Amino acid sequence: MRGLELSKAFFERFGLPMLRNEFAEYADRIAAGLVGHGSECFGYDDDISADHDFEPGFCLWITEEDDSIFGFRLMRAYSRLPKEFEGISIKKRSLLGSDGKGVHTIPDFYKFYTGRSGAPRDWREWMSIPSHYLAEAVNGEVFYDPMGVFSGIREEIKNGMPFDVRLKKIAARAVMMAQTGQYNYSRCISHGEKCAAEIALHEFAKETVQMVFLLNSEHCPYYKWMFRAMKSLSMLSDVADDLESLLLCNSGNVAGRKQMIENICEKIASQLKAMELSDSEDGYLESHAFSVNSKIKTPEIRNLHIME
Repeated sequence: MRGLELSKAFFERFGLPMLRNEFAEYADRIAAGLVGHGSECFGYDDDISADHDFEPGFCLWITEEDDSIFGFRLMRAYSRLPKEFEGISIKKRSLLGSDGKGVHTIPDFYKFYTGRSGAPRDWREWMSIPSHYLAEAVNGEVFYDPMGVFSGIREEIKNGMPFDVRLKKIAARAVMMAQTGQYNYSRCISHGEKCAAEIALHEFAKETVQMVFLLNSEHCPYYKWMFRAMKSLSMLSDVADDLESLLLCNSGNVAGRKQMIENICEKIASQLKAMELSDSEDGYLESHAFSVNSKIKTPEIRNLHIME
């Protein structure tokens, strides 16, 4: 059983009855689910992942006002839930693991990911928050949320990025793909800097994955899971296989790698044009970056450095 399934089953068996029996007056003001840091929240956990922080449990989210009324009681009630479920016991936590389960106020939960008590409030905040934090804020599943406050903020974070911010990020990724893959990989090889060439190649791969997420209007997760998540996207998911072939290709096959880079860039350029985000016909992605940037309507965003 995956961690998310375990969490939901544990909530339905013990958590929901606890809310209805011990907090009947407040049950419709409490949200429950499993969201945040860790492979189980993305649904990517496996047998290897079970060596740390794999245990029955879930999150409970309440407002700050309700925290002052019944928050401590709710924490005590949660702590009394069974310590074993489906043969799985609560373990000692890994120092590198998460401590996300249990009772949280809604503002405190989101503040960890966005720096404020909810969704980003303006384009500057959207520009500055790393995508993997936004991805963690909206992953997993909400099992129960009668009041809808927690889920409302979640929806804002998932779909609320201003279009001009997305365009700026797309333009920046296009420039970096051009620099790392189409330009610097070959330059490093020519200089005999093989290690630098490998770094350029890996930077190209990371920039490409982030580009594909942006084109899908999705938040890109932590590097450890970005390739796996990319394969489930609706557009350009096949680029994950292209990148895998590129990264695993014999390092001595420079000509082959250069052609793979160009093929990937052509796919991205074609998608940019198909979505009417770029008017460029150039094969070099930097020209597409400036075309995308020119379509930004907000002057303050458009006039930022292209790689902002």
